[in-house]
Amino acid sequence: MISNLRKAVRLPRQRDRAVDLSHPARSPLGTAVVRCAVYEDGVLRGGGHDAREAVGRVRESGRGFVWIGLHEPTEQEFAGIVELFGLHPLAVEDAVYAHQRPKLERYDDSLFTVFKTVRYVEHDRLTETSEVVDTGEIMVFTGADFVITVRHGGHGSLGPLREHLESVPEQLALGPSAVLHAIADLVVDDYLDVIAAVQDDIDDVESEVFAGGAGRDTGANRIYQLKRELLELRRAVSPLGRPLRTLSTQSLAFVDPAIKTYFRDVADHLERVTERITAFDELLNSILQAHLAQVTVAQNEQMRRISAWVAILAVPTMVCGVYGMNFQYMPEKHWVFGYPLVMILIVVVCGAMHRGFRRNGWL
Repeated sequence: MISNLRKAVRLPRQRDRAVDLSHPARSPLGTAVVRCAVYEDGVLRGGGHDAREAVGRVRESGRGFVWIGLHEPTEQEFAGIVELFGLHPLAVEDAVYAHQRPKLERYDDSLFTVFKTVRYVEHDRLTETSEVVDTGEIMVFTGADFVITVRHGGHGSLGPLREHLESVPEQLALGPSAVLHAIADLVVDDYLDVIAAVQDDIDDVESEVFAGGAGRDTGANRIYQLKRELLELRRAVSPLGRPLRTLSTQSLAFVDPAIKTYFRDVADHLERVTERITAFDELLNSILQAHLAQVTVAQNEQMRRISAWVAILAVPTMVCGVYGMNFQYMPEKHWVFGYPLVMILIVVVCGAMHRGFRRNGWL
């Protein structure tokens, strides 16, 4: 807790310094900025990496907003953004150090939203060590005239989304909340794509289990691995429900009322994803139980075979044990037909027992 407080205190100290962003060589943003663009009436009016010039242009005209995209910025690189927009230090700490749950936090001059992005990891065949779901994060700062997106992870690029929004100026004209909605919609659509791919893995495992193709230990390990990956997906999806309900039902600063209906649609899609994850988890439980039942049945069959052969071999063991006793007066010991008779008796009894066990399905 002390270290977190130090981090929270350290960032505002950097805001006290005058940071010159007007010159690229002196800009502390470094390579973290993917793009900085100005939009007026939904139309792109300029782009580059000069954040201060873009913000000054928007605030001077009183129209439009600036969209700054960053990828895994360091604390030093993000300090310029903090100074320029006056972001809350707690939200800045979350954006820099990542590993957050999906959430929505309201501050006086901005909204801070965290999304968990997911990506399906392609594999030829699911194994007990396969990675199925890879997660990342997108943090969004939304203000009256700015949108700041901070992306963590190797996937979830917002470039295609930005190009799509630029082709729909009437949507961008609604302001920063339109970008927030588009990001939420993109993230949830990715959830749906991952769910469809995970379902294929579950179908493959189910087919192999009921076809008897999966090995005993390997089959269980694969099912457990799939359940672990499904849990990772649930951790990314489930917490997002509350922020989306807030965005779709409550009146929030910096969120255009016309966007609330669209957030309800995203929340509905998220609910579908959550329901499918729950159904998949229950299905995997059923598959695991069926697999364990098959293993138990196979073990019982092996035990029956072993028991049957033990019973059959017990006959010659018992007979030979009796006649192996070193006593002088024993029945048929000196009879010329004693040995053949005993051999015939052993063969007949063992043959009858073998036939009986096969008839009862033990062999």
